[in-house]
Amino acid sequence: MPSAEIQALIFDFDGTIFDTETPEFTHWQALYTEHGRELHLEDWQRGIGTWGAFDPWAGLPDHVQAQRDTLQVALRDRVHAELQDADLRRGVRGVLEAVAPAGLKLGLASSSDRAWIDRWLTHHGLRDLFATTATQDDVARVKPDPELYLLAARTLGVRPEHCLAVEDSLNGATAAVAAGMNVIVVPHDITRTQPFPPTWPRLDQGFSTLDDLLRVAGVHAPARPA
Repeated sequence: MPSAEIQALIFDFDGTIFDTETPEFTHWQALYTEHGRELHLEDWQRGIGTWGAFDPWAGLPDHVQAQRDTLQVALRDRVHAELQDADLRRGVRGVLEAVAPAGLKLGLASSSDRAWIDRWLTHHGLRDLFATTATQDDVARVKPDPELYLLAARTLGVRPEHCLAVEDSLNGATAAVAAGMNVIVVPHDITRTQPFPPTWPRLDQGFSTLDDLLRVAGVHAPARPA
């Protein structure tokens, strides 16, 4: 069972630290609209935080799917161009920078690949804050399987029950709970309506301070020597 005293925070990346999910959804939505189709948010949500749970190409006309390779490159380039000028989620940098001074370890567990994670951590100057990063390249199964979170905890040298996972999606939070960790959900517009169990702590207003995050999650750091 999770413990109220934690030794580490393990953050998801996409949507939690950096909202890559809203631009991706809006560009896909535009592609659907261009071809007379509607991309429903509840369908898109199935694929957030994992891989292979939802194929957006399947909802497009056959003649569009026939151009998949070309359209996918163009779509990716538009999303990346938007992300290049985007900032982190409001308040998250201050929370991340407060973890080590609070005597806690910091890890990352993401269903994305390492090249993607390293690109944006470096772009935003966050790489050196994390003691470990676990990505899809490191495991056989991504979220909602707990393997990513278990790997991150093991690499940090912390038992899962002494970790707090910070997530934005149902798939991600499910993985953390299955790993035996505390979890807090910090949703955004694309994930806010997912069916999170009411017993999972959540910060609907987004990030403010590390102390606030820990308080809402119902956990605390070990007492520091006087």
